[in-house]
Amino acid sequence: MGARSGEAAVIRDAKPGDEAAWRGLWAGYLEYYELTLPQVVTEATWARLMDPASPVKARLAEVEGRVAGFAINLHHPSTWAATDDCYLEDLFVAPDARGLGLGRALIDDLVALARSRGWGRLYWHTDQDNAKARALYDSYVLSDNHIRYRMRLRDDAAD
Repeated sequence: MGARSGEAAVIRDAKPGDEAAWRGLWAGYLEYYELTLPQVVTEATWARLMDPASPVKARLAEVEGRVAGFAINLHHPSTWAATDDCYLEDLFVAPDARGLGLGRALIDDLVALARSRGWGRLYWHTDQDNAKARALYDSYVLSDNHIRYRMRLRDDAAD
């Protein structure tokens, strides 16, 4: 990439012209999790990201003009607080951009964004064996020991 560790990244909202860059990163994200999704899911995800009425949004990390990471998030009302919560659903940094602090920059950006909008909490989950991600996440807050259960209700939904 040519970027040095600590070089400032630009964190911004995804926009229509980012589709090809986002799709490349999305493919890398799915590959990391050894997952194949139907093309219709990827298309629906991008459409949601671009729909102003959708709560699903993407923040992108850009270094030297290249999109190198994303944080897909959504906010929703909470039953545990009088504010909305923000769910960080997907966080990914391109392999050749790791070590530049982009994961931390994306989370820091989302914390600031959530605070500015009055959202009460930010939460996320990761695979139990994802030691690198867990080291980053543990630097913010320790796991609350919740275990996730997910029931597949349609054939076109990922496990």
